[in-house]
Amino acid sequence: MTKPRSMRCLGALALGLFFSTTLSAQAQTTPPVASPDATSAAPSSVVHTIPGMPPVIDPNNIYSEASAGRIAPAIANDPARIYVPNLRGNSVSVIDPATFKVIKTIPVGRSPQHVVPGWDLRTLWVTNNSEGRNDGSLTPIDPATTLRGKDVVVDDPYNMYFTPDGRYAITVAEAHERLDFRDPHTMELKGSVSAPQCKGINHANFSADGSYAIFTCEFGGYVAKIDTVNLKLLGMLKLSRGGMPQDIMAAPDGHKFYVADMMADGVFVLNGDTFQETGFIPTGIGTHGMYPSRDARVLYVANRGSHKIHGPHRGPGSVSVIDFATDKVIKTWPIPGGGSPDMGNVSADGKLLWLSGRFDDVVYAIDTDTGAVRKIPVGAEPHGLAVWPQPGRYSIGHTGLMR
Repeated sequence: MTKPRSMRCLGALALGLFFSTTLSAQAQTTPPVASPDATSAAPSSVVHTIPGMPPVIDPNNIYSEASAGRIAPAIANDPARIYVPNLRGNSVSVIDPATFKVIKTIPVGRSPQHVVPGWDLRTLWVTNNSEGRNDGSLTPIDPATTLRGKDVVVDDPYNMYFTPDGRYAITVAEAHERLDFRDPHTMELKGSVSAPQCKGINHANFSADGSYAIFTCEFGGYVAKIDTVNLKLLGMLKLSRGGMPQDIMAAPDGHKFYVADMMADGVFVLNGDTFQETGFIPTGIGTHGMYPSRDARVLYVANRGSHKIHGPHRGPGSVSVIDFATDKVIKTWPIPGGGSPDMGNVSADGKLLWLSGRFDDVVYAIDTDTGAVRKIPVGAEPHGLAVWPQPGRYSIGHTGLMR
């Protein structure tokens, strides 16, 4: 997010685990099931996941099943499309990546922020948070047909994630500093976790074993650690500089995390298990979105450049490429004309990085070998676009965090 509020699983067996427990409205009272820091004691040869979560195939690479060519059979026939939410257009532009043209515009709710693939990969959910109004909603889109369904009324869904066991959808009620845990199909509320110190709570990622998530707090420079089994706040961590954390990405080992900070102009490195800051990587002006390559060797970092909401012009937008093995920037690709690269994802074959041009009303298709940029005009203020279909067994949310 960039401004304050004044602004289908692959198996029925897995799905049957979703509803084994009913929560009260105060989710923190649920009896403990698993230690939130189980990964700290787990041997490197195996990851002991939370109950119901698909196994981690490669403990050194949680993205192994999301590599190029691993499209799930259930979605293999879904048409290749890029779904772009236009924040000020109250619509989703649908791009055919074969022609680089918008082929359809889907009306959705007010202020669509992100297009979020569901855990079971069957539905793309558009999060319409209405920018301060009381008519937030989720718009379901069937990726097999690109047809929309009936909106579901949800309080302030800026973003949405799914616990790795597929048990809950987590709608991020950003204005209320609250996470709402919901049935992943009906979106019925099952419980909530409040994080009153986490101003502007918005982006998240999950540990290798699925036992905890770390959320960023955009307004104040904190990150929050959440127990995803017992549903409670585990702690808050103040970052050492900057003060405007945005996207967060787990390293291939699922223990280290990277946090983009727009004001620090770089990426913080965290040990998720101990919940400590361990380093910082300078990238570019207005560091915002992050996406791993299909081979999980590098991390693409979108530096949005001059962010018009929070101050004067500070420089052009760019994309930095971080080597996961060394935590060093190995390439920087400028956006021709400056640009405002924001949120998106990598193509199924890994050859293109798709990013919204937030303040330029375009989408960028960036060649991941050369950095060459192609621009596609879309609607007003494009934000968290989704690339579909993507490789992977299940989605943990946002614009397609696949594992």
